[in-house]
Amino acid sequence: MTSVRVRLLVLALAPLVLLMPALLLIAMTRWTADYDRLLIANVESDLRIAEQYLSRLMAGTGEDLQGIAESAQLAVVLGAEKPARAAFLDRKREVLGFDFLYFLPVTQAEPAAQRWPVIASGLAGRAETSIDLFQPEDLEAVSTELAERARIPLIDTEAAVPTTRTEEERGMVVHAAAPVRFGGQPGVLVGGILLNRNLDFIDTINALVYLNAVTGGERQGTATLFLDDVRVSTNVRLFEDVRALGTRVSAAVRGAVLDEGRTWLDRAFVVNDWYISGYLPLTDSFGERVGMLYVGFLEAPFTAAKRAALLWMMLAFAAVLVLFVPIFLRMAEGIFAPLERMTETMRRVGDGDLSARNNHAGAKDEIGQVAAHLDDLLDQVQDRDRRLRAWADELNQRVDQRTAELREANEKLEATFRQLVMSEKLASIGEITAGVAHEINNPVAVIQGNLDVIYEVLGPNTQPIDTELALIDRQVARIQAIVGKLLKFARPGDYSGSEESVELCGVVDECLVLVSHVVAQGKAVVRKAFAPVPDVRVDPGEMQQVVVNLIVNAVQAMGPGGTLDLALLPETRDGRDGACLVVADTGPGIPEDRLASVFDPFFTTKQAEGTGLGLSISQTLIQRAGGLITVRNRPEGGAEFRVWLPAAEARQDDIGA
Repeated sequence: MTSVRVRLLVLALAPLVLLMPALLLIAMTRWTADYDRLLIANVESDLRIAEQYLSRLMAGTGEDLQGIAESAQLAVVLGAEKPARAAFLDRKREVLGFDFLYFLPVTQAEPAAQRWPVIASGLAGRAETSIDLFQPEDLEAVSTELAERARIPLIDTEAAVPTTRTEEERGMVVHAAAPVRFGGQPGVLVGGILLNRNLDFIDTINALVYLNAVTGGERQGTATLFLDDVRVSTNVRLFEDVRALGTRVSAAVRGAVLDEGRTWLDRAFVVNDWYISGYLPLTDSFGERVGMLYVGFLEAPFTAAKRAALLWMMLAFAAVLVLFVPIFLRMAEGIFAPLERMTETMRRVGDGDLSARNNHAGAKDEIGQVAAHLDDLLDQVQDRDRRLRAWADELNQRVDQRTAELREANEKLEATFRQLVMSEKLASIGEITAGVAHEINNPVAVIQGNLDVIYEVLGPNTQPIDTELALIDRQVARIQAIVGKLLKFARPGDYSGSEESVELCGVVDECLVLVSHVVAQGKAVVRKAFAPVPDVRVDPGEMQQVVVNLIVNAVQAMGPGGTLDLALLPETRDGRDGACLVVADTGPGIPEDRLASVFDPFFTTKQAEGTGLGLSISQTLIQRAGGLITVRNRPEGGAEFRVWLPAAEARQDDIGA
């Protein structure tokens, strides 16, 4: 067997002299790369520590809150007066370091649960803690001091995304809720910690990560909490003793972390210098990315140390070449190169490169046999890894497919449930209406029958009381008409209104007479602006019902002393002539988040009165006449309803077509 030592001694002399500069350059390049990877690994470890602290803070907040929620003291306090309850919760808030702590009974927790998932979980019996963004009005509702503490002026920052905003008013809050299952008032206990300007929080992270660390040291290791791309809590210095609150992250980091959801582990420009940085995206209870957690240390000291190390490496290597080349030639004996190759192969495999091989083909010595055997083993490992990845991909595809199917089924189930709820409500009102109609029609029939008997028996003798009898007759007819309207709402398909050509101006004037007492009680001023409009084809009684409903709603919404504007104007929609009735008031208007629901059955803003059916019925009547009813809030204040109906000629043409 040919000796490896002999062959390498023969081949080592020329390459050692000719390839030494290239080998030195390769070694320095690889060392620099490894050094940089070590720094990145270090900042990644630091970032994991910071993340664990934040997770522990959230978990501790939830545990503390749950401990109060399950305490016997709270059960006693809930049964006491409100001042005692408030004092107890305030003491607990100070002891636990919370920024707010309050109790929501079930009736108050249900509306809040629609906005905050953590409160929804608490209402469902599960304690939960999450990061949430509070808008300025949310903070004001809790505490004016919190709203002021959250407000941070924005500072122009180099390399940041351009913005027109001048300050950050939102608050990043560790938001926790726990169920309260005992006592006379079950509900949800809610607490939280505002992270804006929370220097204890960020300094604790900095101390945990960089205390006595090689990468830390005074003013070198830094930590920051971002709300979106704004530093809201940091120990990065803008000046000597001024923290960089209100400065913003660079556009490159924002795009990678907030827009793409990736963890940033690389060098980055931080305020006024380059840092080895780690940025972790933070998500709120809705799953949205709302901020970042950052740790990092100055790059400059390590760059200088790297340059110095490289210089010393070059000098030392030159000295070694000069002093020990003869000894190396005698002692190397050629074993180390193959062994180092195998070591490098194993390191690359350990780093995840399963394609790395020794490729020691053709060798017959012991090292060659070991290298070949190692390559065979690596081939088997790579093959198994390839099959495992294929199985994993197939499993992921099946899971994704099944998840999509379950999501689709869940959406269909929710839609079906909503339809069932609405059908049940309509069925209930139908049953109630039918019962009311039956109970009213019986006594009305008796009254009408007896009235007919009076006319038949008395004959001409009824002349002295003709006026009273006629009034009774009209009121009975009115009762029958009202009952008919109720039945039309309950079973609109059983009735078809008798439409005729109607002059809207006369209908509106008649309605004003009918509701004159409502207008007088509300001390409202009525302003009319009636332009000539074409006649429309609609049931006069139904049109009167719509107009009366809109006028009464407007007067009630304004309160005493408002102004009611009524306007008629011609309007063309989709190529069809028509007339538009505008009913506008000077009241507070309708909340923007409720505009889309005003025509839903049972929707009402009058909690103490009303059924919520008036606008729903009005919409049904107008749509049945081929028209459209819309609502908006006027810029000058108040709500404005617009009722458009096609002209009688245009409607007749559509029906004939």
